[in-house]
Amino acid sequence: MPNLTKIIAGVLIAVALLLGLFAWTLSRRPAPVAVTAATQATFPVVVATRALPAGKAITVDALRVQSLPINPNGAFTDPAQLTGRVPNADISADSPVLETQLSSGLAERIEPGERALAVRVDESNAVANRLRPGNFVDVFFTLKRDNAGAGNSEVDRTQARLLMSKVRVLAFGNATASGDTAGDPNGMVRTAVLAVPVADVDRLTLAESAGRLVFALRNPKDAEVADESVFPAQPGVLKTSAHPGSGDALQDSTKAAAGVALDTLSGVGSLPGVAPRLAPVQHMPVAPTRVAGNTNSTKSGIEVIRGGRAETVAW
Repeated sequence: MPNLTKIIAGVLIAVALLLGLFAWTLSRRPAPVAVTAATQATFPVVVATRALPAGKAITVDALRVQSLPINPNGAFTDPAQLTGRVPNADISADSPVLETQLSSGLAERIEPGERALAVRVDESNAVANRLRPGNFVDVFFTLKRDNAGAGNSEVDRTQARLLMSKVRVLAFGNATASGDTAGDPNGMVRTAVLAVPVADVDRLTLAESAGRLVFALRNPKDAEVADESVFPAQPGVLKTSAHPGSGDALQDSTKAAAGVALDTLSGVGSLPGVAPRLAPVQHMPVAPTRVAGNTNSTKSGIEVIRGGRAETVAW
């Protein structure tokens, strides 16, 4: 019996040694690394299929949607959102088109053939500061008679009349159509930005500098405008090579470059059969000529005095 106990104890010790050796072997092996296939996220982004030049409207065929591992700030997901937008700088091919690369602000709300023009306003001529971006106004202006001289002035009568019909207000003070500011709460509005046809920029700037503008608020549903065809054509300050009746229609930018004079704007130089008035030439009085004998010289001569200048002529 004691021998059997010794045999069992020996077997257990051997098993323990084997288990300890196996555990030591396992501890020497490197731990297995769990390999998991990570799926990389992608984002649909609109990119340019070809180079997009600055200042040229984007067409839909120049764009495509591509999956990118990044989602840039200001990126687009639909090419239709970019159709007609204009880049501020050149955009290379295969590059994402971002909002910061495109023109924005007032420039996007100006129609072709229009220009954004800032004019001075105050409470008395801007509907008591109740104008808002998006409103339409009629622009009236007043001119006071020029008292420089009877028959010689560019403005021979004090007048008030309609200058432009249904002009769109782009901004009023600090308020714009894209912002949430409803005018200046302190009533200190000093400028209004109007969308003006380029052919009328000359008239508006000249009327503002020579007279006073008044804005009359109108209902946007009212389609009535002044009929410019009943008035005679206003000659420009500069002559053009296109002659009346030749069929050469001048572009609005060319008409603006030709300019408009104040006497024409006031009506003095645009009446049928009446030429623009010119100031008469002022003739300076001629000083009398005095002839006197030269008694201070030993030589014979005549001293001639013209306008305070004396000279001696030998004779």
